[in-house]
Amino acid sequence: MEEQLSRFEELFLPQMDAAYNLARILVKRDQDAQDVVQDAYIRALKGFKRFRGGNPRAWILTIVRNTAYSWLKKQRPGSADIVPFNEAIHRTAVEESSSEAFYEERGRQLNEALTRLSVEHREILVLRDIEGWSYRQLASALSIPIGTVMSRLARARKCLRDEIAKGQRTESQNEV
Repeated sequence: MEEQLSRFEELFLPQMDAAYNLARILVKRDQDAQDVVQDAYIRALKGFKRFRGGNPRAWILTIVRNTAYSWLKKQRPGSADIVPFNEAIHRTAVEESSSEAFYEERGRQLNEALTRLSVEHREILVLRDIEGWSYRQLASALSIPIGTVMSRLARARKCLRDEIAKGQRTESQNEV
């Protein structure tokens, strides 16, 4: 058992930051994300004998994802099943600047826009664009066809652009 625990720690403790980042994006609050990661690691340890030596990062993040969805369903029954989709296209011109304040503001806008997206959209954006998962890894972890991964990712990116534009319009209206 001691050898198994040591192997578990060797494989999965380095993935803790990625696990927290995914949980944080999905559940939105730091404390809740910490709880989700803790529960996920307990589940992973209990099921470690089923790990077949594949990609430890993908394996633990899949467990974190499933744990986060279970947590969301307990907290807000029915809300995890709803995926809002906005057809309207909103674009605003953004003044390009290389100032540090500009980049800080863009980062803040991005984080706020991400929190307004559905769980499914946040999840696929984080796993693909931040964690660098392949379409194949996403299809396997999410139990959906690769074509669905591509269309969901496209919708998620469009919704993110829309939310950023909406936030910029709101800020400009508040300045007037």
